[in-house]
Amino acid sequence: MGNNKYKKRKKSGKEKPVREKTRQEKVREFLNEYIWIITIVISAIIVGLIVFSATTCGDACNSRYDSCTAACDSVTDGCTPAKDSTMPAAADGEQLAMPAEGEEIVVIQTSMGTIKLRLFPDAAPATCQNFKNLIYEGYYNGITFHRVMNDFMIQGGDPEGTGFGGEAHGGGTIIDEFSRNLFNIRGALAMANTGEANSGGSQFFIVQANTCQYTAGTLSSAGYPEWAVEAYTQYGGTPHLDGEYNAQIYPGYLGHTVFGQVFEGMDVVDAIAAVATDQNAKPLQDVMIERIYLTTYASASGNAAQ
Repeated sequence: MGNNKYKKRKKSGKEKPVREKTRQEKVREFLNEYIWIITIVISAIIVGLIVFSATTCGDACNSRYDSCTAACDSVTDGCTPAKDSTMPAAADGEQLAMPAEGEEIVVIQTSMGTIKLRLFPDAAPATCQNFKNLIYEGYYNGITFHRVMNDFMIQGGDPEGTGFGGEAHGGGTIIDEFSRNLFNIRGALAMANTGEANSGGSQFFIVQANTCQYTAGTLSSAGYPEWAVEAYTQYGGTPHLDGEYNAQIYPGYLGHTVFGQVFEGMDVVDAIAAVATDQNAKPLQDVMIERIYLTTYASASGNAAQ
């Protein structure tokens, strides 16, 4: 047809101009006819990419994590802690046991007395190491318990004293390390966070509640081991903060990593929790963390159970 724009054909004895289809129209016709094939191919490619991303990211995470985002480039960014927890777990009731002879312990000297705690590095290695590194550099010395709430907890570790300051050792934040056998029982040492996953920094709190808002039956139904149910019933605590269980009793709340336990000085914790505060739960008179240090436990030193 050369450069002719129109061609002619006969129909019912009449001649009628018929316009030749443009290239765009031909492409549109092709797409309309084969769109289902194209859709299947594109879907297959997308599924393949998702599987590939999940596999490579899962390799980066390691056995402590059961899922990652495609953007995950380290165990602290984009990985979700495994709900069935392959992390080493404390033995039943170990949380409330006295330290072993020679065990490393934490001593918090405050303006109102001394608190002594055990750490659980097997269950929360990253959290314990971060806490110890901050202690080694004297990070906590001379700052306050900036938030205290009677029958709940006392919170410190913010150098600004506002609740918005502080960061992990070396900067940034640390991963969550929820355990199925460490709980926010009265006296538990736990990491504060922003409510987002893996957002712990330097702030910590000690659970002071001497009652429990949940019944033994509720905790048992949520899967709590018998010893933990008994401990909450006998001593009190805040089970809605337990990261491995609170989806059952407090849906939508992330929870907090438990990484230590007070074994001496709960009377000091109670005294701090009872001080007068303003509307933001900040003590009207500063309660100072004079010094935090690490030492080894010796039974002859006068350490006593809470």
